[in-house]
Amino acid sequence: MEQILEGFLLVAAISVALNVIFKKFQIPTIIGYIVTGTLISEFFNLKSNDEISHIAEFGIAFLMFTIGLEFSFKHLMSMKKEVFLNGGLQVCLSGFVMGVMLYYALHLKDETALIAGLAFALSSTAIVLKTLNDNGDVSKIYGRKALGILLFQDIAVIPILLMIDMFSSQDASINELLLKTFTSAVILIVVLFLLGKYVINWIFYKVVQTNSQEVFIATILFLVVGASTLAHFFGFSYSLGAFLAGMMMAETQYKHQIEVDLIPFRDLLLGLFFITVGMQINFVVVLSNIWLVLGLVFSIMVVKAIVVFAVLNIYLKRRVAAKTALSVCQIGEFALAVFGLMTTRNLLDVQTAQIFIAASVISMFATPFILKKLDVLADLVEREVVVESNETLKPQKLKNHIVVFGYDRLGQ
Repeated sequence: MEQILEGFLLVAAISVALNVIFKKFQIPTIIGYIVTGTLISEFFNLKSNDEISHIAEFGIAFLMFTIGLEFSFKHLMSMKKEVFLNGGLQVCLSGFVMGVMLYYALHLKDETALIAGLAFALSSTAIVLKTLNDNGDVSKIYGRKALGILLFQDIAVIPILLMIDMFSSQDASINELLLKTFTSAVILIVVLFLLGKYVINWIFYKVVQTNSQEVFIATILFLVVGASTLAHFFGFSYSLGAFLAGMMMAETQYKHQIEVDLIPFRDLLLGLFFITVGMQINFVVVLSNIWLVLGLVFSIMVVKAIVVFAVLNIYLKRRVAAKTALSVCQIGEFALAVFGLMTTRNLLDVQTAQIFIAASVISMFATPFILKKLDVLADLVEREVVVESNETLKPQKLKNHIVVFGYDRLGQ
């Protein structure tokens, strides 16, 4: 118990100190958390374990839940082009190109190169959505396009995990695995839909009558963790279950209060998640393969950016396509889980997995800086057109009108 408290104290002290320093230089707190994880792993020999990683993963789940609160089922269907067309093309094209690169450059087996290429096609939901949320850019055109791609990537984790099972298992047939996944998806969606339509409103009505904020928060936590665990039970990611739970609660009249009450838990667990990301860096492997790691980071980010830009440039302005492409060009946190699973299933050797993990973390480390300079970088592709008007606004006589101050979440 004392060791746990000492470890917690050390992590809290380092993360607070680093973020205070980094804030003076306008460096995002995400970087502070990743550096904290790297420092405590390298110099204090504190290593991430499965229990900590599972708890930290709920940081992404809570983030996806708050995003789900902004999207009803009707809203999601209105984004089907962003999710299924843009996201599908991005994952398939990026995964194929990077799979071919890995096959010839690192001489990986066919199936290993394919799965690794698809894993590298995934972007960081945690970093991108947190930054878009903080900047209020989720509702902008490039924010919607990025969100659609990220949502499809969350869904794409399922077939990627299915491939790992197929290539590492000698028992189950492909048809059996596909049937099992399809059946699980149908059951999960039906269960959550029925709960959202007939049960959730009644539960919150009863909870609100208690006039207890503690009971209200406990109910939210129970529903989020419950939906995430249910999704995981059926073989899907925690974050996908949390996103569906958020969409269920978006239909209730309590959505804004739910979001406000959940933010502290979300941010705390997200911080823990980024610390565990930093703890996965092995400096010995990174330094001994530094040029390979950096070359991998550069190649993957460039390929992903080009693919997304090419897909979106067909029907969007070049500037919007460029901003979206730069937003999702990094390697995501789910790739770390995929590489870990590939290692345990003997599809990937430990050293190559460490190189892939190091490349993933470095790309995530660079992402907040890219997002911070997104407009400047987009200007290199196409400058933003500013329309100036010399017309003088004339006063109008209004009656029985509404004045809205600000246009944040409550205004919307």
